[in-house]
Amino acid sequence: MRTYDFAAIGVGPFNLGLAALTEDLTDVDGIFLEQRAEFDWHPGLMIDGVTIQVPFLADLVTMADPTSRFSFLNYLKQVGRLYPFYIRESFYPLRAEYNEYCKWVARQLPSIRWNTRVDTVTHDGEAYLVHTNGGTFRARKLVLGIGTAPRVPAAVDQGPYVHSSGYLPEKAGLQQLDSITIIGSGQSAAEIYLDLLNDIETYGYHLSWITRSPRFFPMEYTKLTLEMTSPEYIRYHQRLPLETRDRLGREQRNLYKGISGDLVDTIYDTLYTKSLAGPVSTTLLTGTALSGVIWDGERWTLALEHQEEGSSFTATTRGLVLATGYAPRVPSFLDPVRDRINWDARGRFDVTVGYAVDREGDEIFVQNAAEHTHSVTDPDLGMGAYRNSVILRGITGREIYKVEESIAFQQFGAPTADIPKALVTS
Repeated sequence: MRTYDFAAIGVGPFNLGLAALTEDLTDVDGIFLEQRAEFDWHPGLMIDGVTIQVPFLADLVTMADPTSRFSFLNYLKQVGRLYPFYIRESFYPLRAEYNEYCKWVARQLPSIRWNTRVDTVTHDGEAYLVHTNGGTFRARKLVLGIGTAPRVPAAVDQGPYVHSSGYLPEKAGLQQLDSITIIGSGQSAAEIYLDLLNDIETYGYHLSWITRSPRFFPMEYTKLTLEMTSPEYIRYHQRLPLETRDRLGREQRNLYKGISGDLVDTIYDTLYTKSLAGPVSTTLLTGTALSGVIWDGERWTLALEHQEEGSSFTATTRGLVLATGYAPRVPSFLDPVRDRINWDARGRFDVTVGYAVDREGDEIFVQNAAEHTHSVTDPDLGMGAYRNSVILRGITGREIYKVEESIAFQQFGAPTADIPKALVTS
């Protein structure tokens, strides 16, 4: 049986970037396994006109290898869109455009096996055996890139709700209802609210947006804050105590789980314009948590709690959209090799600074499964190429793509020397 250097399970943007970065390496042999028939990134949220929240440089490869033929700029050149993109003068690609770029890359990578579902992973004493519906693959190392799962509040245990990940296929049906309520605070909630708000007069529904957050907060995007997506901050955050990291994860949500400032302003301007014709049939509620639901076959009754006033009340709606984000998951196919993996006190992957989770520290690597250890950098598309450079260094034992170690002007954590000396950098 052929033994690969590594087997990557799941092909989202991060493992797709790894596939692109290894495609032209003659001495690195990897296989990529994906149960879907083709690449398709968040198809339920391809709302017309929405952009990704990172600049085009945060493509699959550029931050690791600016000369790669799989760059977003080369994609634009090959499909005849480079000059229109230049004239548009925006760093932020359309979400649909980014998806088409990823599909373009995926079509060029023979290392990807589509329609291949991983059932279980075992170890034969020397290498991992990845058992799939299409056969067994043997590899010395693993890279897990299965992504996150839609998060549904525990209170919602019944009824035909729509998670934001599946919004577009359900949009037409939602618009036939007399009332729609969106629960959530982030970019997806805001995009869906604006999309439904644009058609509110046409269909005549009442549109509500309810968030537990104390305000409709914009994502912080100042430059010194962006330095927290840096190798220095990764090292600093990863070595903090577990309780401190978890607290910071809650406190830092406005760094990457907020709404783009432009979208917040567009929503306000849209409400203002529509109000010229009279009151807009909408309700916006902040600081309000969902504590329970009842589905009677026709309508939802939502039990709500205002967190600042401490008051409880109910609301009814025909349509319910949960823009409640995504949660990490540990796949059951790892059960036979759980004893080879390090776990933290809360049952999560205990991830090293080099993205390894196995006890040897160089066998099993994870993509977008380390927010609790690597903070805001982990789900950031802009850090994908950096992480893949680190993972490739761990797989091969050599630095194929330069791994930046120090890029920030600021320091994280207490200096180890007198401040004048600590500020001197090499």
